[in-house]
Amino acid sequence: MQEIADSLGVTKVTVFEHVEALIKKGALVREANKSRSLSIADDAELPSDSADRQLHNDGPIPMPLQFPLVGRIAAGRPIEKCAQDETLRLEELFGPRRGQTNAMFALQVDGWSMRDEGIFDGDYVIVERRETARNGERVVALLPGGETTLKTFFKERDGRIRLQPANPDFEPIIVDSCEIQGVVMGVMRRY
Repeated sequence: MQEIADSLGVTKVTVFEHVEALIKKGALVREANKSRSLSIADDAELPSDSADRQLHNDGPIPMPLQFPLVGRIAAGRPIEKCAQDETLRLEELFGPRRGQTNAMFALQVDGWSMRDEGIFDGDYVIVERRETARNGERVVALLPGGETTLKTFFKERDGRIRLQPANPDFEPIIVDSCEIQGVVMGVMRRY
């Protein structure tokens, strides 16, 4: 469990909770009183298996993580129409930057504290797993009380940390320390 936690950059407790949930769902099997005995259940359906089966049975085709990028659209003054033949690849847009190996994850936003940054309740934020942040970056922070929050990070001159909301209805959170769990790389919204 510790090796998995170290590899993923999470706590051993988090790994244990996820493994237990997968055992309860029947995706993993563990032999009692035996170390390193986790294995994938014989009847577990893996995502790649499901996609292969769908393709070979003329079932629905999995949605690609790329879309044709056919041009630009004005949201102010109209612009001249110009055909474009490119592809928008979400892996390139939200995946780790070249030379980086940090894992990416998504969270669904619950609340309006980041409204003025264009991050709304129900949106999804794409987060790069990191333990450090620069001033002005939007972060997922674990507070000393065990709660997590999405705010803009600022290290103050006195050494304390200010987690600044982007909505005047919310007060900044000032703490002596917090654990940065990741930095927001993008926002996705579905209408």
